[in-house]
Amino acid sequence: MPATLRRFFVLLLLLLADVCPPLRAQSAAEAQADIVLGRTTFPVNEYFTIGFRLRGAALERYSAFPDIEGFKKSSKSSTTTTRIVGGQTSTELTITQRYAAYGEGEFELKPFTMTVNGLTIRSAGGKLQVQPQPAAAPSPAPGAAPIQGLGLLDKLFGKPKPQEFVEPQDNAFLALVPDKTTVFVGEGVHIGLYFYLTPADQGLLSFYNFGGQLPEILQLLRQRTAWEEPFNEQEIVPETVVAGGKTYLRYRLYEAEYYPLNTQPLTFPEIPLQMVKYRVAKKPEAGLDNRMEGFKTYRTVARTISVKPLPPHPLRDQVPVGDYHLREAINRTSFRTGQAFTYSFRVEGEGNLAALAAPVPQLSAGIEVYGPDTETGITRQAGRVGGTKQFQYRLIVRRPGVLALDSIFSLVFFNPATARYDTLRPEVRPQVKGAASSTAFNARRDDPFYQEMLESADNTLQQRDAYTEVLRYANYILLALGALAVFGWWRSGHRH
Repeated sequence: MPATLRRFFVLLLLLLADVCPPLRAQSAAEAQADIVLGRTTFPVNEYFTIGFRLRGAALERYSAFPDIEGFKKSSKSSTTTTRIVGGQTSTELTITQRYAAYGEGEFELKPFTMTVNGLTIRSAGGKLQVQPQPAAAPSPAPGAAPIQGLGLLDKLFGKPKPQEFVEPQDNAFLALVPDKTTVFVGEGVHIGLYFYLTPADQGLLSFYNFGGQLPEILQLLRQRTAWEEPFNEQEIVPETVVAGGKTYLRYRLYEAEYYPLNTQPLTFPEIPLQMVKYRVAKKPEAGLDNRMEGFKTYRTVARTISVKPLPPHPLRDQVPVGDYHLREAINRTSFRTGQAFTYSFRVEGEGNLAALAAPVPQLSAGIEVYGPDTETGITRQAGRVGGTKQFQYRLIVRRPGVLALDSIFSLVFFNPATARYDTLRPEVRPQVKGAASSTAFNARRDDPFYQEMLESADNTLQQRDAYTEVLRYANYILLALGALAVFGWWRSGHRH
């Protein structure tokens, strides 16, 4: 075989070995991987690189490359190196991730780990020094020797150049939206913090560390002269709304109901929110992300809610404010004197139920009232706060006849919808049967023991000397037992 032909076949075999490595199963023990870092000092117009080398196995999977603060991920490259030594073929694969620096300065590459084919590889990180872009090199003089150092890959593919990015205009905004601009003292005003953006802006914006920004936002929303009822935290998901004839995606960031405690206005300053805004490549290239992360801060418009005093009323400083209705319940409608029963005064509606105080009973002779037991249920839904608050009392009536509960319980409130005062009064009028009775004992109204015992107490009248008769019979029994004991002792002594 001619020497030229032999050299051709050798080159062909080497080429096939590079493209189609031998189909030999390699165990996980043969596989090796390590991390390769690029130069840590480089100009701003060049890339920093992180890569990994895999030897002894084909690449199956690998974890994501780390993010570096101050850098934007750019393109990736892969290099395969095949070596034949002593008839043995070894293959080395290198995957490289390029990073473009946003600007000059010193940055920290934190320690990180990656997983390649199930192998965990680690890097201790380091300091990255990004230097200014060097001045353009002067053109070589005629006849001068060419500059050395240009690699073969740069000759073939060209040296990677950083992309130019521009910041497009967006239509997003942050808004603090109240449902009223003027309220009465004690009247609720709903405040919602929303972020709006058009569907076309979804690819340009994303939330940045909202959990870390939320405490500062809540501090700015806090009102010292108002009772705040925050809505339950929920997942931030977009909802489609129409504002000004334009369709937006609205993100509900926070909402609460505020109840002013005095006439001082509710003042909300500008609320800032930092978002990630991407800059796009001026000349997009296939295979690249064509975006660069940046930041933009959006701010709300400052808001002031004026607060009006309630109209004149003898109880103006004590009455609750809201739209309330009464739902009452009683465990029986007919009972006897001295028999305990329960009555529930349940307030339903929209308002600051948490601060609503129990009706104070107006007592008269022959009526005892204990309690109340209180139960509150507050519902926050669709920008409204309402629910129920129940006051359960225990009563004992000593005189027969119709019991007018409206003369005992009542609740005066101010309805901001009508700007008028109103009163909740019971309509239940139970019938009390039996003869008039007197109180057997003077129980403490705040003692829970007596409140429970009154439910099961027997109200049957007893003779005043009933306990004297019981004592007499007890003494007779004790004397009989004593005589029996003496007789037994005497009998046992005579037997011996």
